[in-house]
Amino acid sequence: MLTVSNRPKTLLLLAMLASAAPVGLAAQSQEPPQEAPADGDVMATVYGTLPTPDQMTKGPQVEGIISARSDGRMRVRTADGNDAVIAIADYTKIKSKGGFLGLNSDKLAADSLLNGLPVTVETLQWDGGLVASEVDLKSKDLRTASMIRTGTDQRFAEQTAATEALRSRVGDIDQYNVKSTINVNFDTGKAVLSSQAKADLCAAATQAEAMDNALLLVVGYTDSTGSEEINQELSEKRAGRVVNHLQQACRWKPYRMLTPTGMAEADPAADNTTPEGKAQNRRVAVNILVSKGLDGM
Repeated sequence: MLTVSNRPKTLLLLAMLASAAPVGLAAQSQEPPQEAPADGDVMATVYGTLPTPDQMTKGPQVEGIISARSDGRMRVRTADGNDAVIAIADYTKIKSKGGFLGLNSDKLAADSLLNGLPVTVETLQWDGGLVASEVDLKSKDLRTASMIRTGTDQRFAEQTAATEALRSRVGDIDQYNVKSTINVNFDTGKAVLSSQAKADLCAAATQAEAMDNALLLVVGYTDSTGSEEINQELSEKRAGRVVNHLQQACRWKPYRMLTPTGMAEADPAADNTTPEGKAQNRRVAVNILVSKGLDGM
């Protein structure tokens, strides 16, 4: 079933964070203290020589999206819009969950920390700022961030100047106009796309392609049946299936796809006490977005 709505919806922080363009950070060195870049609300200044863990105290847990990355540091933007600059040490443990390419490991390399990747960071604190003791991420998010990076690299090869100009403008804009929302529905407990849903998704991609600078934000939902944990996993799986179809069958470019997410039974479209309402809530919403700064160009 194809449903189109022009009513703007709450998109949380996803649209802003997933499309953030890479921002340069000063490289860590053995030189005297150097302040982190001033573009944004930076919460820490990181110094050249890092102490050992036993020389530091436990710092805050930082949860958010990596918005910039350098050899020795990363900037994490939190849900409240603040930025934390966190040093990456040799002893930083980087862990993934979810089995991407068979990984369920605490031995990922620091170069796995890509821009746009949601992370939870356990930190240590000293007078020079924050150091990551452990970085937790989900394998599905790593896969999405990798696709975005690969797609962007391909785009640079095709049209470097135009893409860089667009990304630099979008990266600083955190509000979007929702041009329309297309919903595709699923059977109870399933994440299988029907033939109609597949056709509707490609129609949505064609609609978005006709708009200048359009991006897609995919959000999966469930009805109220089942536990919160199961519904969260199911909503994420549904969103993932939609993203895969949009990219593989509908030829939507990864660099024009914002980070997908699952919202379980949150934000129901209809009454969860009736079979008809539950059927409407078992959905994935494909939001066609254009940043307010670019809309009408």
